[in-house]
Amino acid sequence: MTLVDTNVLLDLVMDDPRWADWSQSHLEQAMAVGPILANDVVYAELSTRFARIEDLDQVLEKISIEIVRMSRHALFLAGKAFLQYRRSGGVRTGVLPDFFIGAHAAAQKWSLLTRDARLYRTYFPSVHLITPDA
Repeated sequence: MTLVDTNVLLDLVMDDPRWADWSQSHLEQAMAVGPILANDVVYAELSTRFARIEDLDQVLEKISIEIVRMSRHALFLAGKAFLQYRRSGGVRTGVLPDFFIGAHAAAQKWSLLTRDARLYRTYFPSVHLITPDA
């Protein structure tokens, strides 16, 4: 199973001229291996690009993305990793959603399809990342 990061889905939704092809190709490769999943955080972040919930749900259904809830274990792990980040001098406050996504992949032992690997490599080293630089 592969958890997909918001940036990959936004590439497709926004037809990003630089990243849409890469994201589409790697999404298809991951689908050949098993289900593609998104969590509540990815859903919420992606919702900013849609006026109606039905439109978002239709897009996710069309590309066969299943929404899965985060476990308490993953939520706890996200909080601890974020605390480690802040204690090590991390100042960006807007990264908490990335910690939820990384912790979810780590807790479930899923791969993570993302274009933004730096934080995930540092705080979730057990997660198998599918990235442009991999």
